[in-house]
Amino acid sequence: MPANGDARPTSERHIPVLLDRCINLLAPGIERANAENRQAVVVDCTLGMGGHSEALLQRFENLHLIGLDRDEQALSLAGARLEPYAARTDLVHAVYDEIAEVVQDLGFTGVDGVLFDLGVSSLQLDERERGFAYSYDAPLDMRMDTSEGPTAEDLVNDLAREELQRIIRQWGEDKFAGRISHAIVKHREQQRISTTAQLVEVIRSVVPAAAARTSGHPAKRTFQALRIAVNEELDVLERAIPSSMDVLNTGGRVVVMSYHSLEDKITKKFFVKGSTSSAPVGFPVELDEHKAEFKVLTKGTEKPTEEEIAENSRAASARLRAVERILKRS
Repeated sequence: MPANGDARPTSERHIPVLLDRCINLLAPGIERANAENRQAVVVDCTLGMGGHSEALLQRFENLHLIGLDRDEQALSLAGARLEPYAARTDLVHAVYDEIAEVVQDLGFTGVDGVLFDLGVSSLQLDERERGFAYSYDAPLDMRMDTSEGPTAEDLVNDLAREELQRIIRQWGEDKFAGRISHAIVKHREQQRISTTAQLVEVIRSVVPAAAARTSGHPAKRTFQALRIAVNEELDVLERAIPSSMDVLNTGGRVVVMSYHSLEDKITKKFFVKGSTSSAPVGFPVELDEHKAEFKVLTKGTEKPTEEEIAENSRAASARLRAVERILKRS
């Protein structure tokens, strides 16, 4: 039984975000592979509890799915959920910037779809002892892979004030980063900050109540920033998006769901670059080597509908982008 006492089957604990839209965006790449009489391959780079992967495997009987996750608990739960499809799945303990190596190691020359559902997973939020949520008192951990690396507690207590301020301002986009970092350092001089509740109280002590009323929970942005820092999320994403585009077969698609502007900016940067001609300005003829290799499928960033938010409140901040490979150079 999970540590938080939730004994429900994984399928009942997890409602995938924007499920139908993601599946429909990936479908043409899968169908193209089937039309070419070969097995389609899709990589779920953020397997989590396996909701998106299960839906893909149910809908496409000839699909082979590769599921990646750095969280070993997620892999175990998803593995149980996807057991009926074990012959068509490879579940790998890996960070998603390792996608190219995993695909190659499994013997595939390319894939027909890649899905990213970024940020913290439902599992990590719901398992209180993981320390991701500011609404529960728990050890200040925040590691997606609990087998290695420094925790949020290590960062909060060991980093210089200037570095803490930079992290909270840059990755939490919090205008009170200076006050918060100063308060953290002052508090830890007297007592080590080891739980989420301690950190929340430190933050509450310096964030004006009026700001909390208009911007949500005062600790929200700091917790986001620390989580990103602990897991090196943005650095990993900078490597993962172009790598995922590189492994696509012609007609294959990359679908990315992000939950804050920092993730979305990185995704947009690589999607725009891939879909832009490299021909010099004013060049009379676009040569083949200048043609864009990708086509953007979404107009800007797509947002959830009211119905999708009602189905899963965690979809409220989701932003969706997708591209298709239209040209593959040898």
